[in-house]
Amino acid sequence: MKFLKTTIVFVLLLSITFSCKSEKSESKTKEVTEELPVKVKGEEVTYASDSTNMKGYIAFDENKKGKRPGVIIVHEWWGHNDYVRKRAEMLANLGYTAIAVDMYGDGKQASHPGDAGKFAQSVMSDLPVAKARFKAAVDLLKKHESVDVDKIAAIGYCFGGSVALTMANSGEDLDAVAAFHSGVQLPVMPNKDLKARVLVCNGAEDPFVSEESVKVFTSALDSLGKKYEYVAYPGAKHSFTSKEADANGEKFNLPLAYNAEADQKSWESLQNLLNDVFKSK
Repeated sequence: MKFLKTTIVFVLLLSITFSCKSEKSESKTKEVTEELPVKVKGEEVTYASDSTNMKGYIAFDENKKGKRPGVIIVHEWWGHNDYVRKRAEMLANLGYTAIAVDMYGDGKQASHPGDAGKFAQSVMSDLPVAKARFKAAVDLLKKHESVDVDKIAAIGYCFGGSVALTMANSGEDLDAVAAFHSGVQLPVMPNKDLKARVLVCNGAEDPFVSEESVKVFTSALDSLGKKYEYVAYPGAKHSFTSKEADANGEKFNLPLAYNAEADQKSWESLQNLLNDVFKSK
């Protein structure tokens, strides 16, 4: 009887010890696998193309482990400003490393549409210069320790959308390209050199984007058998993703207007595009 009691006590002690060790082991495993909260870090960067110095902004989640896709963001015709930096941070919050580029040089910004138009035209009318500046930003992004160099996309707003599309049409090695309130009458139209999946999000009431130009653009993509999406949001005008659009429209008597619904839907379309493209690689 005494032997039986001793055996029972031993078994109970063994069970308790094993249970405690299992709980500790499980707790330790949870600690290891638990992800840290997103912590977006933004860094100002300088880079150069030939004799042009440029000022960019890289944003990434410094708590995220391992390599991730990189995204180039090209600014509106106003130049590299807080708006394009905010978009870089939004992409970093989604798990990408993003660089807001500078296509004008020295971080130059325009405060008037007249100057903005001149700056934009100077870039779009000199394709070799535009390519060199864009390529310099791509190279800088790929050198970042967090970036998977085989997974790169480009997006742009207004002038920036036209730049991103033109670079993709010129054969730049991009997995995806997205343009928001962007013209589609481009220096280089879609052709066999296009590698990227294409998304264009425009306002249906944008007077800067003609129906004819859209038809020519989409017909070119159709003839190539390229996978793309062209969206025209009802009631949305030019610059619909920018909260500064209303003030700028009133100040300069331009058909600009922020549209919250179109802004949100176009951002969701971008997320879907990037998820689809990068998960399939």
